[in-house]
Amino acid sequence: MARTYTVSPTQPGAYPTIRDALEVAADDSVISIAPGEYLEALHVGGRRLKLVAAGDPGSVTIDARGFGQPAVSVSGGQVGLEGLTLRAGDTAALSAHGSRLSVRQCTADSGYGAAVAVTGGTELTAFEVKVTGGQFGFVIEDATGTIDKCEVSNITDDAVIVRLGADPVIRNSTIAGCGFRGVYVYQGGRPTIERCDISGAGDVGISVASQSSATITGCWVHDTQGVGVMFGRGTGGLVEECRIENTAQPGIHVDEGAQPVIREASEDHQPKVGAAAVESAAVQDTAKVDKLLAELDSMIGLAGVKDEVRALIDEIQVNEWRRQAGLAVGGASHHLIFTGAPGTGKTTVARIYGQLLQALGVLPNGQFKEVARRDLVGQYIGHTAEKATSVFQEALGGVLFIDEAYTLSRSGGSSADFGQEAIDTLVKLMEDHRDQVAVIVAGYTVEMQTFLDANSGLASRFAKTLEFENYSPNELVLIVNRIARNDDYLLASGLDDALREWFGQIQRGQNFGNAREARKLLESMRKAQSGRLRGLGSMPTRDDLRTLVLDDLLVATR
Repeated sequence: MARTYTVSPTQPGAYPTIRDALEVAADDSVISIAPGEYLEALHVGGRRLKLVAAGDPGSVTIDARGFGQPAVSVSGGQVGLEGLTLRAGDTAALSAHGSRLSVRQCTADSGYGAAVAVTGGTELTAFEVKVTGGQFGFVIEDATGTIDKCEVSNITDDAVIVRLGADPVIRNSTIAGCGFRGVYVYQGGRPTIERCDISGAGDVGISVASQSSATITGCWVHDTQGVGVMFGRGTGGLVEECRIENTAQPGIHVDEGAQPVIREASEDHQPKVGAAAVESAAVQDTAKVDKLLAELDSMIGLAGVKDEVRALIDEIQVNEWRRQAGLAVGGASHHLIFTGAPGTGKTTVARIYGQLLQALGVLPNGQFKEVARRDLVGQYIGHTAEKATSVFQEALGGVLFIDEAYTLSRSGGSSADFGQEAIDTLVKLMEDHRDQVAVIVAGYTVEMQTFLDANSGLASRFAKTLEFENYSPNELVLIVNRIARNDDYLLASGLDDALREWFGQIQRGQNFGNAREARKLLESMRKAQSGRLRGLGSMPTRDDLRTLVLDDLLVATR
């Protein structure tokens, strides 16, 4: 497990400077930096470390303007930076050579030099990085990596330079305001530039020169003093589905001897570009998604429900990939209807579903709020709308689970009007906050249809109905075994067959409790075992205490 070293000039027991923590930190550790300004110039060589702001992004500033060195320089090793503001004077604010460097939600600026300079085979991952000043923004030299959802502005010269065979992927990023070129590719550079917004350049938007090649797709190049895209002699590449607007003419200039492929954008396809276009893109925790799906799969039975949930999750993941690719994504409702008898796992699946939505970045959190009629319906006219709205707002960001939802639409007495008022209020709130909450209503299959008929717009608010079928006798036996095992009990040989026979012959009316029946039966068997062991007249063995036998079942079902 990674160790965390705390840096704070005021906290007792913490390291007063980042340099102090760096000197003692072991590999694979995290240096957590308290909010504030640190006048330091840091060098990290051959280490595996993360430097993380303990507060919000931007709450920690490393200012090296008085040192004539980068705020952070990295040589070799694997370093991660998160939430930091890096400042330097006449050198790069952040430099790396021969390293693996991950930079997330950081800000960098330099007086005269590159804000971020990576060289010598460095692999850079930059996500949501803002470059706010410098002679150059990013300089990628003999390096690779990904620049995603970044912003570069207020640059004196070229905003992004790619040279000496560097082949980064620059996507979903915004370059606005530079004295010379937006992106300059030369000396064999081979970048891929996707869905970027490039504007306000003092010369060319994207310039490809000296034996270089660039793949430029889905970009918007506009409002530049020079042409939008220029290919010099001996260069190649691809320009596809790009918008070139309000630039010098021609929008795309190709010198004699250059051989790029130019594919004009169709008029009806205008891809979303720049950092702002993917501002709402979800950050997905794929490891957590896999863990939750494994938890769902471990539930007994419910094959159809599991398939439906997986299909919903697959659709959410693909939609997010489409959004990141700049493709259109239709609005999707995450509200669901769960129908079926009690004790079939509806509440458990609802909890897992909420956590899945959180892990996929669809909802801010996976909180789960379970309510019933009494929580939504007031006691006098006007009280219900207020009560239902309050409950709904408490559930924002997670799942609102309404059990036995059909009771809201039951007729009889003055309270029926209040139930209808709750339904009408929920219909409006579900539409107004469709991206902020998942509402799941649950109940018996037939009664839930009556509930949906109570408001003409109610059924359309839900994406899908999931039917939870009764457990088979075999599945109920498995449930008994699982509950027993979790409570440190064992079933004697032959007891499984007896349980299967019992579950196969009992009546299954509408109120049959499924897993609840299995738990109730097991509780009765435990009580029967207690009476049996008390009657032994001697201290039972450990195996006796753990084992349930056929006689316990016979007593429990007598």
